[in-house]
Amino acid sequence: MKKIILSTLILTALYSCKKEGQKMEDTAVADSVSITDHTASAGDASYTSKELSPENLGKYLAQKNDTLYVTNFFATWCGPCMREIPHFKNKMEELKGKPVKFTFINLDDKSEWNSSVKRFAMENNLAPHIILLDGQKLDQTFFTTNFKQWDGGSIPFTYLRKGDKTDEYLGMMTEEVLNSKVEALLK
Repeated sequence: MKKIILSTLILTALYSCKKEGQKMEDTAVADSVSITDHTASAGDASYTSKELSPENLGKYLAQKNDTLYVTNFFATWCGPCMREIPHFKNKMEELKGKPVKFTFINLDDKSEWNSSVKRFAMENNLAPHIILLDGQKLDQTFFTTNFKQWDGGSIPFTYLRKGDKTDEYLGMMTEEVLNSKVEALLK
């Protein structure tokens, strides 16, 4: 009963944000976890997204090496999520060629993956950086296992990891906050 209530609360919180309006790069984890391709119709062959299970996403988030992983959880219907995306795109461009990997974990309904999410990915040239996550598969264990601060109650949420160092940010990131958090972990 607790799981049902908790799942309902999480889903309600994720949907409380007002509606406004992938391909994962090869990594060691991508080779060792199961991913599902979601390719739109043949005419849209340039858009491919990847779906990860919560368990495999947990493995991805736990990577410990010299690469800085910046992982942003978002949905296309979330206004604050959409407003912070340009900051991430600017930082991605600035750090191109450096050991930094930006990944965007999409929490839209599965029914939106080949419409709203696809449109967002194509318009922002982010398809290779987007991972689809079926929010209905998430339970409280996913959050307590992977994060110190985030309980899944709201988005956007950004998780940064380099080696054993981690940082978390709940809410919309300004460009200044993103810059300071990334620079702190790159030192």
